Parts: sequence; C-alpha cells; structure tokens
Amino acid sequence: MKFKAILFDCDGVLVDSEAITCGVLRDMLEEIGWAMTLAECMRRFIGKTVREERAAIEAHTGKPFSGDWLQAFYQRRNEALMDGLEIIPGAMAAVQAAHSLTQGRIACASGADRFKVEMQLTQVDLMDFFVGRVFSGHEMPRSKPAPDVYLAAARQLGLAGSDCLVIEDTTVGVTAGVAAGATVWAYCPQPAAGAALLQVGAQRLFSSMAELPGLLAVA
Repeated sequence: MKFKAILFDCDGVLVDSEAITCGVLRDMLEEIGWAMTLAECMRRFIGKTVREERAAIEAHTGKPFSGDWLQAFYQRRNEALMDGLEIIPGAMAAVQAAHSLTQGRIACASGADRFKVEMQLTQVDLMDFFVGRVFSGHEMPRSKPAPDVYLAAARQLGLAGSDCLVIEDTTVGVTAGVAAGATVWAYCPQPAAGAALLQVGAQRLFSSMAELPGLLAVA
C-alpha cells in the first residue's frame, strides 16, 4: 500500500452522530429564537464548530453568545449521544483493515472537542485502535478547513501530510486534508453530495464504509 498512515475523521465517518448533535442544536437554537428544520441545521453546521458560528447565532437570535449556553449545549449533546449513538455500518472492519495494513499507523483527527471524540469512539468500541492518536481541532491554532489537525496527526506518527490517506465526509474536512498535503478519499453515501466533495479535492468517492478494506488492499 502506498500510504504510510490513514487518518480518519470521526463524525459521519466512524460514528453516526451528526443528526443527533444537530437535533440538540436545532432545539436549543429554537429556544433562544432561531427556528429552523433539522435539515437546515445540518446543512449549516455539519463540519463546523458551534463556536465558529457565534456571529450567525447572535445575528439570528439577537442574544449574546455565552459560554454558559455553549456548556449547556455540550451537556445536552453528550447525553443524547450516550443514549443513541451508533457506529457507521462497516466502520469497524474499515478501521481494523487500516490498522493492519499500516502496522497501527492510524489516527482520528476531528474538528470536535476531545471529550466528544473519545466518548464516541469508546461507545462504539473503536477507542482501542486510536489510544494516544486522537486529535481535536479545538486544541489546534485553527480547526478545519485549516490543515492543522491533520498535520498534527501526521507529525505524531513521524510522517509528512503527503504520506497519509485521509478519510472524510464533508467539504470542510476534505479541504483540510488536501491543505495538509494528504490524499483524501470521501465517504459519500448520498450521491448528490459527490460533486462538491470532488470539487474541493477528494480523489475518490465511496458510498459505504464496508468498501474501504477492499479499496485499501489494492491502494
């Protein structure tokens, strides 16, 4: 295999968390005056951090964005994830294959906060594959679409970004991987999203995580 390491995004790639997180966010935004559908919330917020959208939240609600509100969101989000989170179908086999093919040189590089990422990986029995190799955009100078989190993961593995394959599912994440110099493959279960992912630099689309072991075997 030509790739020396494989770096996975978390939300939407390994865990089916995005509808849960955005459902909580949609409800909490409506409580302070910004009503939207779940689909609208997902289009606006997936791939971004809530704090990055501070200006938009203040503009739509007419209320200041507070740390207390953000902490309340994190608490409600975490409770909902602990109650309903599921692994993306095929992700366990995909991670196992990546771990085997790279002699353990894999990492999880997410734009989310570390507690959320590690909680989710633990909940779906993936954490053992990523111990010591979880990277949060919250801990970087810049989060996705900047490359910082992927560059940090590559450095930890003793590699350049160009040595790595990144697995992503959003345009924000693909942009980050490309900016890090990595090859990016995009998990794209909805064909309508494919053109946008290719436009920002994804080199391959695949529609099921169950396809990934076979793709890696011939890469």
